[in-house]
Amino acid sequence: MRVITFEEPGHVRVGLETPAQIVPGSVRVRTIYSGVSAGTELTAYRGTNPYLTRKWDTERRLFVDGRTHAYPLSGWGYQEVGEVVEAAPDVADPPLGSLVWGIWGHRAEAVLPADRLVGHVLPPGADPLGGVMARVGAIALNAVHAADVHLGDQVAIFGQGVIGLLATRLAVLSGARVVAADAIPDRLELARRFGAAETFDVAAGSVAEFMRKRVEGADTVIELSGTHLGLHEAIRTVRKGGRVVAAGFYQGDGVGLRLGEEFHHNQVQLVSSQIGGVASWLAHRWDVERLQRTFMELVHRGEIDVSRLITHVVPVERAAEAFDLLDKHQSEVLQLVFHFEE
Repeated sequence: MRVITFEEPGHVRVGLETPAQIVPGSVRVRTIYSGVSAGTELTAYRGTNPYLTRKWDTERRLFVDGRTHAYPLSGWGYQEVGEVVEAAPDVADPPLGSLVWGIWGHRAEAVLPADRLVGHVLPPGADPLGGVMARVGAIALNAVHAADVHLGDQVAIFGQGVIGLLATRLAVLSGARVVAADAIPDRLELARRFGAAETFDVAAGSVAEFMRKRVEGADTVIELSGTHLGLHEAIRTVRKGGRVVAAGFYQGDGVGLRLGEEFHHNQVQLVSSQIGGVASWLAHRWDVERLQRTFMELVHRGEIDVSRLITHVVPVERAAEAFDLLDKHQSEVLQLVFHFEE
């Protein structure tokens, strides 16, 4: 069966791997769509992911000398939708023929524990393309939760890619007044459609100065540009004692991040949000599974229109071309999805 492999930085191959065997408690899912994470996957494609140069010690939760992963990297990806085509005799849920969403990577099929897919069945009539958004939606919701948004809060959201646009919508649904910041006019227009009260083109000046002309500064900024300059401007944008949620995947040294300035003088809270877990103060009530299901319920109720975000659906055979497009022309793409056709 087909699987996408990063052979080395900048080199993608669509190869074959042997299908797994059904075991008790498992189902076989045949992939229909697989969405690309334009953040995490590009770090693997470019060779900048810290897992490639440092070893993650899971017990001590420290990066140490060594490496966690090495090329070739097969089956990266965590936004899949497929059909349940086979089940072990002891499995009744999800039923055969169900369309399910989950995580099994860019591969034509996978054998998965059935209990991982309970509650992941798409309702009748749902567009299966929408299922590829479950994970990125959970990332956005996790960031909004970490921001601790209250009704009437002034929230700025830096970066209006897929996750930033979803965070904009979710913050609006949570009662915030959102200012969306980006440098791409089409994305700012989408942010307005997703409920942003105002938008700001970061190429035109300082978001911090823009916000202080209207209010004393944002109560919270959710930073999703993934750049250190963006993170520094986010810190400048919040009012004294405000919170910055750093939810981007920052690469390399923090050039441009000057912590002796506004961060120090305005007593800014800096909180990390990452989909490996939820905000510590919510962990007794929320987990990643609940984030995903909650987001998909919002999609199915029509409160979030994810169809606006899917800009490219390409055959899996064109994977190398697709990653080259993302790498060199990322501003032209929102959500890219691979289609696994029989």
